Amino acid sequence: MAILFFMIGVSLVMALGFLGAFIWSMRTGQHDDLYTPSLRMLFDDDTATLSPPPTDPA
Repeated sequence: MAILFFMIGVSLVMALGFLGAFIWSMRTGQHDDLYTPSLRMLFDDDTATLSPPPTDPA
């Protein structure tokens, strides 16, 4: 039974450690996306306005 309390304590300490690491990484900008902005210009195509075909003055 003592091992159960020990394992619960260890798992809580590990969970708090992972939560602390996650909060630290979010505050220091570790998850900022530096790759997508360079690709965003490739997908930012404006639709060209089509001009009507020229009329034949015949």
